[in-house]
Amino acid sequence: MHSPTDAFLPLPDLHFHILLALAESDAHGWAVIKRIRELAQRRASPSSGSLYLAMLRLEERGLIAESAAWAAGDDQRRRYYALTPLGRAVLRAETARLTDL
Repeated sequence: MHSPTDAFLPLPDLHFHILLALAESDAHGWAVIKRIRELAQRRASPSSGSLYLAMLRLEERGLIAESAAWAAGDDQRRRYYALTPLGRAVLRAETARLTDL
């Protein structure tokens, strides 16, 4: 039997890293880049252009959405993103798929 998440798998590495970073908390693009670098132990360091293109695609597919989160003292022009319930389910499915490998 197929799951609704199957259509999204396998995820490109950058998409997986973005979802993983956003699983911890809502974040803006630069914070996502920094977290990806930490999680990948600096083996992955996306450019801002590739990150924002990937985030746009994830948003179009309903895996992430703009969030109302905003940190005090932060630039109000920054857009924060959060995982959607579908994004969280896809992240779980991709994590399970990678674990099975």
